[in-house]
Amino acid sequence: MSVPDKSIDPRLLSAAMEEFLEVGYEKASLKNICSKAGVTTGALYKRYKGKEDLFGALVTDLIRDMEKYMTSIPDEVLKSFTDRELYESLSMPAEMVIAWFQLLYEQKDAFTLLVKCSAGTKYADFNHEWAERMNEVDYMNYLEARKRGMTDKIVTEEEMYCLTSAIWALFYMPFARGFTWEQIVEHAQYLHDFVNLHKALGIKEPD
Repeated sequence: MSVPDKSIDPRLLSAAMEEFLEVGYEKASLKNICSKAGVTTGALYKRYKGKEDLFGALVTDLIRDMEKYMTSIPDEVLKSFTDRELYESLSMPAEMVIAWFQLLYEQKDAFTLLVKCSAGTKYADFNHEWAERMNEVDYMNYLEARKRGMTDKIVTEEEMYCLTSAIWALFYMPFARGFTWEQIVEHAQYLHDFVNLHKALGIKEPD
């Protein structure tokens, strides 16, 4: 009885990551991936349905980790926030910015695939969809602040999306541009200094 070669999966994934990062999903070749991995196409199809299935295997863990980090606060919990906690929920503190960048940098190749190399896959709209996800959280917090009289500024959900999508671009562009970690740390400070949702939304700081 032959012993299964457990090295095939990691070799395939490593070769697929290299191929997708080099040429993007649409130009990537399963033949090249198998050649780089030193496996047959038959071995690949025993494990994956095809090219998109391989791509998904490379990004699924990161998307799960991002979703876990971006868990929405239930309405009943949000309503129990003090004004100070609500105010802080709409801030962009330096420690939060760095924490996000650390999460993304730990899986930087997978994140780069999503934001730069996903055209032609079901993840092609990832940046738009993630900005929408951020917008849901931020707009819910803004509405609660408005309900409490912390702002009298009327901001539509569409306008809020314009703000959050711009903020999201500040997170993903360093990866699309191939920044080093040192460059990202410097960029994080720029992002922190640049983004002022409190001013944009007219949120008054509590006493």
